[in-house]
Amino acid sequence: MHETLLGLLIPFAGTSAGAASVFFMRKRRGVTLQRALTGFAAGVMTAASIWSLIIPAIEQSEAMGKLSFLPAFIGFWLGILFLLLLDRTIPHLHQNADKAEGPKSALARSTMMVLAVTLHNIPEGMAVGVVYAGVLSGSAEVSAGGALALALGIAIQNFPEGAIISMPLLAEGDDKPRAFVKGVLSGAVEPVFGALTILFARLVVPAMPYLLAFAAGAMIYVVVEELIPEMSEGEHSNVGVLAFSAGFTIMMALDVALG
Repeated sequence: MHETLLGLLIPFAGTSAGAASVFFMRKRRGVTLQRALTGFAAGVMTAASIWSLIIPAIEQSEAMGKLSFLPAFIGFWLGILFLLLLDRTIPHLHQNADKAEGPKSALARSTMMVLAVTLHNIPEGMAVGVVYAGVLSGSAEVSAGGALALALGIAIQNFPEGAIISMPLLAEGDDKPRAFVKGVLSGAVEPVFGALTILFARLVVPAMPYLLAFAAGAMIYVVVEELIPEMSEGEHSNVGVLAFSAGFTIMMALDVALG
């Protein structure tokens, strides 16, 4: 249980450390660096969705023979639809966007920017939670090393993510302590949703393949709907693609080496 608690907190620590950059960085990141950081996060999340979630989901369903893909197929689409629902019902504002998404709201721009990153972090928390639920249930397809690899991979990409949300808040009028707190709060949903996912998975153990794929679908939704457009906007650049590839291969290596 101690390892599980630590695993849930590792990604949150990454976000918090990144948010702390407001105290020692004087200005916003350049467009090129922001593209690179966004692309890196997209690569990590894509690799994690495949190696840490979808493949174990299919392996856990091997008894179904040729239909072993079905739980992963269903869970993946449920994850996509869940994030689509949140995307439509929660007002939020993406980086460099002038118009907020979701229902009309009187919330401040800075608050809606935090909500955008919070939506991003929900599936990450669920992903970490469901793999640790697999470890606790004794699933042979999910190892403690693999769960740690996922937590570390998400923490690595959460560090720049914490900075990406906290630094622009200074330009929106927040002082450094307030920008830091908002950056930290955007990542607080990860351990919360991770813990909730563990509780649910332990109650419904046969649902594990569905939950693994659900988390994968939710993360892929974020990658395609948010991260890839952000890393590609503006003048053509290969920086985002190279950073995506770096994030993908690092997460892949972590999962195989530690799993």
